[in-house]
Amino acid sequence: QVQLVESGGGLVQAGGSLRLSCAASGRTFSDYGMGWFRQAPGKEREFVSAISWSGGTTYYADSVKGRFTISRDNAKNTVYLQMNSLKPEDTAVYYCAAGMVVGSRSTLYDYWGQGTQVTVSS
Repeated sequence: QVQLVESGGGLVQAGGSLRLSCAASGRTFSDYGMGWFRQAPGKEREFVSAISWSGGTTYYADSVKGRFTISRDNAKNTVYLQMNSLKPEDTAVYYCAAGMVVGSRSTLYDYWGQGTQVTVSS
């Protein structure tokens, strides 16, 4: 089992920045690739970004490419999502997830956090 706890969400004005963190516990963190997904009210959960177990490979949704950066610190069992130039359409609950294989499909991930709310005001 892997337990995931997100933090760092909040209310920010458009153009601002936030850094989300996801702390993992349980099984060996470096065994897992990590992903970030988000779900806005009335919409399906969508892929945001993912990173391989080593951090050597990253993936981004087109909607966030160039604005968001995913990273991980295996010594701290934590994955981060730096979000810059935030837009109102980035408003959503953000979830981190862990899986042996990473990609954009949510079904690849075995473990999920509870989510953290990000609200971007215009």
